[in-house]
Amino acid sequence: MVEEVAALSDKIDLEVYNFAIDKEKVEEYGVDKIPAIAILDERDYGVRYYGIPSGYEFSSLIEDIIDVSRREVDLLPATREALAGITEPLHFQVFVTPT
Repeated sequence: MVEEVAALSDKIDLEVYNFAIDKEKVEEYGVDKIPAIAILDERDYGVRYYGIPSGYEFSSLIEDIIDVSRREVDLLPATREALAGITEPLHFQVFVTPT
């Protein structure tokens, strides 16, 4: 699926790593489960998908690719203000089931 998405635009680069062999990249990207998708630009924003983003989650994957490429997220001012108040590292996970 990720190969098909990457084939849609020459602006999307795909790199595939083997979880068992490419330990340096696994550690660099903080991947601890497979299958995994890391969405990066020159900067790593920490966006990861574990499992297969199917159903409604597929549109979230595409939106995240767009957000990372733009280097910004469309958030309400109140949300930006609340996020600015976070002063310590936060590990945030969202779990979904196939739709």
